[in-house]
Amino acid sequence: MTDLLTAATHATRRGWHVFPLTPHGKYPARGFTDWEHNATTDPDRLTAWWRRAPFNVGIACGPSNLVVIDLDLPKPGEQPPAEWARRGVASGEQVFRHLCADYSQPYPDHTRTVTTRRGGTHLYFTAPPAARLGNTSGARGNGLGWLIDTRGRGGYVVGPGSYVAARDGAGPYTLTCDRPPAPLPDWLTAALSPAPPQPASATSVAELLAGLPARRLSTYGHAALTGEIERVTAAPDGGRNRALNLAAWKLGKLIARGALPRELVEHALQAAAETANSHSRDPRPPHALAAVIGYGIEAGIRAA
Repeated sequence: MTDLLTAATHATRRGWHVFPLTPHGKYPARGFTDWEHNATTDPDRLTAWWRRAPFNVGIACGPSNLVVIDLDLPKPGEQPPAEWARRGVASGEQVFRHLCADYSQPYPDHTRTVTTRRGGTHLYFTAPPAARLGNTSGARGNGLGWLIDTRGRGGYVVGPGSYVAARDGAGPYTLTCDRPPAPLPDWLTAALSPAPPQPASATSVAELLAGLPARRLSTYGHAALTGEIERVTAAPDGGRNRALNLAAWKLGKLIARGALPRELVEHALQAAAETANSHSRDPRPPHALAAVIGYGIEAGIRAA
């Protein structure tokens, strides 16, 4: 109990809000269903709670201004999706490294890092002030990919010092890089934070292409736009949202350099996404696609 109270206290000294998890478990302890409201930095409340039982430590990400990227390992018997099996990818960390490479960004490991009970990784970041980042799970919605979850507002993580015993594995949560959390990189903010829906225009892509002066669309710009449209239309279910965000991010950099007009990029990507979406087992509404495109373009412009 003393060690767990110490772990909880260390977290609160960083300004993070904690609450009790079940002993040897990873779910809120009885009486803490409203855990985000109950989470605290008050040392007296911590002492009172941890006198009752050897609770594990839960860190509420929203009140703590944290975004945590959870890179997991497959559960026993779980097989990778075909797109990752072909590349020999078998862990959340490997998926995340591929994602970093797609964005031409370094793997962001210079931040507070916790090794989880089954050998996975929690990467801690401070949340960007203007973005209200929630939670993602795998590749669903605006998730980052297979075996990658993220926790922000409305989410929590098991803190270091805890020990979890479950059917799929048992072990401690261990602090393996004792750095302050780095700011969440802009490209990850872009991937995780769709912009507000934008009103669709009735102008077709073909009409836009026909109406553009030839000097405004170089051979390079045309090839880049065509290549990213093909990326979106060829992306498999589960990877299409990521492909759309990446395409918007790359083309946003070209918009910033004057190689492509923004209106054309927005409409071309929207048309490609809606075409691909029509064959999806998990289609997303047009306004959600427009949000991903808009935020990805803005992030690409900032990164140019």
